[in-house]
Amino acid sequence: MATPLYTYFFSHTIHKPQFPISSSCSYFLSHFNLKTKQLENSVINSPNSFSISAVSPISDTSRSITSSNSSKTLPFRVGHGFDLHRLEPGYPLIIGGINIPHDRGCEAHSDVDAILGALGLPDIGQIFPDNDPKWKGAPSSVFIKEAVRLMHEAGYELGNLDATLILQRPKVSPHKEAIKANLSVLLGADPSVVNLKAKTHEKVDSLGENRSIAAHTVVLLMKK
Repeated sequence: MATPLYTYFFSHTIHKPQFPISSSCSYFLSHFNLKTKQLENSVINSPNSFSISAVSPISDTSRSITSSNSSKTLPFRVGHGFDLHRLEPGYPLIIGGINIPHDRGCEAHSDVDAILGALGLPDIGQIFPDNDPKWKGAPSSVFIKEAVRLMHEAGYELGNLDATLILQRPKVSPHKEAIKANLSVLLGADPSVVNLKAKTHEKVDSLGENRSIAAHTVVLLMKK
């Protein structure tokens, strides 16, 4: 890496190269040494303080771009939602608003989190705190409809949704079309833009041991 030029200005000595140099190069080095010595003396004898500071034009430019972009309305927004719940005996297993027969259950809301994330809003726990009687014990359909309301209020509509369920049991494939159809109604979207996939966890950890269920959801929102 090249040494900054001002380093030489404040150096009392200039190291001689370890290889033979021509007479023209020798003249240049002696001339350069004289000039730096003159600059050094002028700085020492100057009654005013003198300082050099480095300013990065790149950081200033990036701040300007960020400031400019933050005021713009984005034509597209992408959000990701993740949910993991313990499967508890005695509870229904509700996925996408559909009750799936199983010996244990829970209710997940990853699609809601994905929409909130795309809008740049806090997660579902902050928007719909479970210690608020208005939301406590409410079905997932209530949260989805409220997230959709916020989406439309911000001037966006659903481009598409892609969800992946991770659970060892039960098999989701027999219920996949019903889940997609119900989600489409709740989201106010055409079924062709709602996709659902399911996979096991190869009997690894709590997911693979049928002690929990997880879901990932990605949404694309488009400006109306």
